Amino acid sequence: MSSMGHIRDLRKKDFSIEVDKNFQPDYEIPAEKKELVRQLKSAAKDAETVWLASDEDREGEAIAWHLFEVLELKPENTRRIVFHEITKPAIVHAIENPRGIDIDRVNAQQARRVLDRIVGFELSPVLWRKIKPALSAGRVQSVAVRLICEREKEIRDFKSTPYFRVTADFAAAGSDATFKGELNRRLDSHDDAMAFMQSCGQARFRVEDVSVKALKRQPAPPFTTSTLQQEASRKLGFSVSQTMRVAQSLYEAGLITYMRTDSLNLSDLALRDIAKTVSTHFGTEYTKTRRYHTQSKGAQEAHEAIRPTYIDRESIEGTAQEQKLYQLIRCRTLASQMADALLDKTNMEISVSTRPEIFQATAETVTFPGFLKAYGDGLADKIEALTLPDLAKGTELQAAEITACERFTQAPARYNEGSLVKKMEELGIGRPSTYAPTISTIQSRGYVEKGEKEGEKREFTVISLAKGQISERQVTEKAGSDRGKLVPTDTGMIVNDFLTEYFPDILDYNFTARIEEKFDEIAEGKLQWQREISDFYGDFHPDIKRISDMRMEHKVGERQLGIDPKTGKPVSVKIGRFGPLVQIGDTNDEEKPQFASLLKGQSVSTITLEEALKLFELPRRVGEFEGKVITTSIGRFGPYIRHDSMFVSIPKELTPQGITEEEAIELIKAKRTAEAEKKVKSFPEMPGLEVLNGRYGIYLAYKPEGARKAKNYKLPKGTDGAALTFEEARELMEKQDAAPAKPRARRTTAAAKK
Repeated sequence: MSSMGHIRDLRKKDFSIEVDKNFQPDYEIPAEKKELVRQLKSAAKDAETVWLASDEDREGEAIAWHLFEVLELKPENTRRIVFHEITKPAIVHAIENPRGIDIDRVNAQQARRVLDRIVGFELSPVLWRKIKPALSAGRVQSVAVRLICEREKEIRDFKSTPYFRVTADFAAAGSDATFKGELNRRLDSHDDAMAFMQSCGQARFRVEDVSVKALKRQPAPPFTTSTLQQEASRKLGFSVSQTMRVAQSLYEAGLITYMRTDSLNLSDLALRDIAKTVSTHFGTEYTKTRRYHTQSKGAQEAHEAIRPTYIDRESIEGTAQEQKLYQLIRCRTLASQMADALLDKTNMEISVSTRPEIFQATAETVTFPGFLKAYGDGLADKIEALTLPDLAKGTELQAAEITACERFTQAPARYNEGSLVKKMEELGIGRPSTYAPTISTIQSRGYVEKGEKEGEKREFTVISLAKGQISERQVTEKAGSDRGKLVPTDTGMIVNDFLTEYFPDILDYNFTARIEEKFDEIAEGKLQWQREISDFYGDFHPDIKRISDMRMEHKVGERQLGIDPKTGKPVSVKIGRFGPLVQIGDTNDEEKPQFASLLKGQSVSTITLEEALKLFELPRRVGEFEGKVITTSIGRFGPYIRHDSMFVSIPKELTPQGITEEEAIELIKAKRTAEAEKKVKSFPEMPGLEVLNGRYGIYLAYKPEGARKAKNYKLPKGTDGAALTFEEARELMEKQDAAPAKPRARRTTAAAKK
């Protein structure tokens, strides 16, 4: 029987920690778990033996302890067992080797839960008071937000500078085979690039040196939770939570080992099976047994790395996502126990008779693919393709074309979910079980969002030298895309600035990592958990009281932009109850202030007075079409055009303040065309009754004059909407109106669904 995770937890709406009773947690059984607990109690009462088989990590150990306590189990007939894969041998082995509940591990989980409740429950109200209601703070989530905010500040402060990268296509005399070389330094300016090209016009090119070096390339170790999340993000485009969801399915189906682990260890049995599979499929020369040791900070679990339970299973049944993730895990596991790939790296240096710089050409040739075989021939072939002709030192070369391409220094890259996990692991923030929920939380709370910007057009210069002629052209590219990257919202930036200023310890990376280490020491029985919580609370609680009572002249994050020339009143920007807004006037004035929400893409930290005042120009008269006025404004679903009774959304590349009459008319016409294609038939006998073509097929819609919304009716499958008569339509409406209303589906938790 499954407990569906925890059967009790701290009370949701209360602090639920008895500070004056040595931080005793006050647990409750949630209403949705009471029936399950009753069933488990009944089954346990009648059972000869009760086996507690939850996961071996801290959460799993705590679940087992809560079950023991709540179900009032007896030590004499209760056994605690653990296994890291759902296979018969693993479960039989676990049953043959039961143990008691590890109370130190339980205490480490209790310490984490209590500390996180203290931080969240005491810090969040400070944010409500100083910034806006309904905000929240968390010990790990706030540090993750800080990482993203600091990266964003680095990007904003970064000043991109242009430079020129020079490449050339070379060929030996009498040969058609060309190869590419790159100049060994960047050129700083357009003038430098042009001078270089001019000097190459009459230059001779010669091979000055050729060297071949043997290289070894080693495989990566098998997956841990964080490296699986990173690789699934990079190669499969999975979000961190998606990776864990698919991995959970694979684990429950008995296809992979436990997916929350920071261990690189593989069991002796697994090593033997992998060696046998490698030898059978690729040959004994491809086999190399490797034992990896965990390097991650504060690694705590005794699990294996993530691997297939049966390595000889080449493919599985399941969803496309499950198959892709399984293949990723299997290839990585096989490769980790295979021989090094052997390569020859060729370096060629090419001199320019008129310049001191040299061109460099490199190529790698695979002499023995080793572990690359685990990934199929594609990876080895890709390396094989990078070859150079066999040329001796002193060989004269012809430059078919030399190109100087303008490039720009790159700002630090925004984090995606995978790279954020990598950074958190490097800093020792969080543990395998916390990465996915932390990243989901900071997005659901509105502190961070996935970027949507495709990038902006940017021109760059390309200078070419071919057949003695220099040419120059301008090329356009898209730059600055943040699509899919983690971008802090205004709220996230302001909350982060406030917390780093007033609660530096909570946001300090070393402090957060040290707390994780203390949890590890509690799990090992080296520290007493309540004493650690008491020490933390003794410093933290007085700070909360002091900062909560502190008076501030302005709301946190509020910025004065200047004076409105029309009214002479101050203009400010801040975070309001429903998001970032601009305010004209003061709340203390007799006349109420005016408010306007920021547009998508505008930021509290960068908006100017001019941009802010434009927000108050809406609704704006754009022009006329067919004798009717066109206006623009912003509604709850974003910017829109209004023409007569028609509303048309304004696409993100245009703004309600800047859209022209011509652009607005084009959008109105486009919507009319789309609606005409949507309308299959109307009925003159009943104005407002239409057969429409929707995203899920044709349907009947009736909107009486003056009604705000139309009522929709289903049409039987296969109905020809154009041939539907008025009598048939009315009969369908009457029949569906008379049918009893269906009860609305109740929301269920993920655990209940499972």
